[in-house]
Amino acid sequence: MGYSMVNVDDIDTAGPGGAVRFVRRELGVEAFGINWFEVPPNMAGPEHDESESGQEEVNVVVRGSAVYRVDGTEVPMRVGSFARFDPETTRQLVAGPDGVTMIAVGSRRGSYEARGPF
Repeated sequence: MGYSMVNVDDIDTAGPGGAVRFVRRELGVEAFGINWFEVPPNMAGPEHDESESGQEEVNVVVRGSAVYRVDGTEVPMRVGSFARFDPETTRQLVAGPDGVTMIAVGSRRGSYEARGPF
């Protein structure tokens, strides 16, 4: 089959507090990682980096708000905010007062080749 589709409501929750839905696994994506996060109000995620995996990540907020603690700096995130992280950058998500829902996409650096003007 040339495509796959899933609705986030049909993906089992996983991870700490059931905050993660593993979209990549459900779709069978092999080129990049993609996950859906629903983090409850004021919950802090784990401080981490992706040095070991080598993944560059982009996170986009689709509902609520959060603050990212990035190498000691607090970076506010709201609906429509995109944040890109180098693999070695230490970060920690802290959900806002209404929680935060975001999509995270990651892949190893250099695995994408731009084609065309877009």
